[in-house]
Amino acid sequence: MDSFDYDVVIVGSGPAGCSCALYTSRYKLKTILLDKNPSAGALAITQKIANYPGVPGEIGGSELLERMRKQAIAFGTVYKRAQVFSIDVQDTQKKVYTPEGTFTGRALVLASGAMGRTASIPGETEFLGRGVSYCATCDAAFYRNREVAVVGMSQEAIEEAQVLTKYASKVHWVTAKDPSKMNGHVQELLAEPSVKLWKKARLQQIEGNDTGVTGAKLLLMNQKTTTTLPVEGVFVYLQGAKPITDFLVGQIDLKQDGGVKVDEMMQTNVPGVWAIGDIRNTPFKQAVAAAGDGCIAAMDIDRYLKQRRSIKPDWG
Repeated sequence: MDSFDYDVVIVGSGPAGCSCALYTSRYKLKTILLDKNPSAGALAITQKIANYPGVPGEIGGSELLERMRKQAIAFGTVYKRAQVFSIDVQDTQKKVYTPEGTFTGRALVLASGAMGRTASIPGETEFLGRGVSYCATCDAAFYRNREVAVVGMSQEAIEEAQVLTKYASKVHWVTAKDPSKMNGHVQELLAEPSVKLWKKARLQQIEGNDTGVTGAKLLLMNQKTTTTLPVEGVFVYLQGAKPITDFLVGQIDLKQDGGVKVDEMMQTNVPGVWAIGDIRNTPFKQAVAAAGDGCIAAMDIDRYLKQRRSIKPDWG
């Protein structure tokens, strides 16, 4: 199998990986981005973004991501499609194994992100990005004065529903059980005048047409009947995003929540290995936060590889 040597090998080319590559390439470190699929990932499937700093107006997630990749490549980053199946971080030279060859580097950056839910509700895939969303923080502003449904009773669902109350005229909260005895911000959410709770209900189908979502069909389990909510947005939180860490094969320490454990410089427990973005399972899964992780890691990598004791700020 062919072997390719670099200073920095980055697994994943989302906003975290691209940001890191941009900075390491500017530091004149030979950098490669390994990407299994440019159309995958949370940002790539986001239809519209209107809150990324420095990008006025609305832009598609895939377009923003493509701009990030091109910017990193313009500074010298090598971009390659490759599926990583394992790593070896025991030696100074870290190894990344793919069907296309083995990539080695003095610094390894884990930026593979998190795996979102698998679509399981009729209409979910069809209307993804056209009314179906997994991120109210990203998309709530597009539903000003409109009715929406939030499905799920996790802490994330509760917090995201609270975000939606600032914009939507009505927030239908759909839960399979009675959430009233849960801890956290449940009572705060239920006290909002725009929130209507549909407890012991299941989302059966997401309805719509060429313009997008027009309704959410619910099964009311106690009554054994169905009803359709006249909503234009459906925010689904039936299972959380799971950090993609299978290829680490137990070599990197993880937190109890499954995210990679890092210090303030994004370094893992293994010297020469950093983890950035959603693979850390951070509470704020935003593109700008992931990009910030990439910048921090890159500056620490430059210090690490050049054996400097302090970090020189790069404002350029």
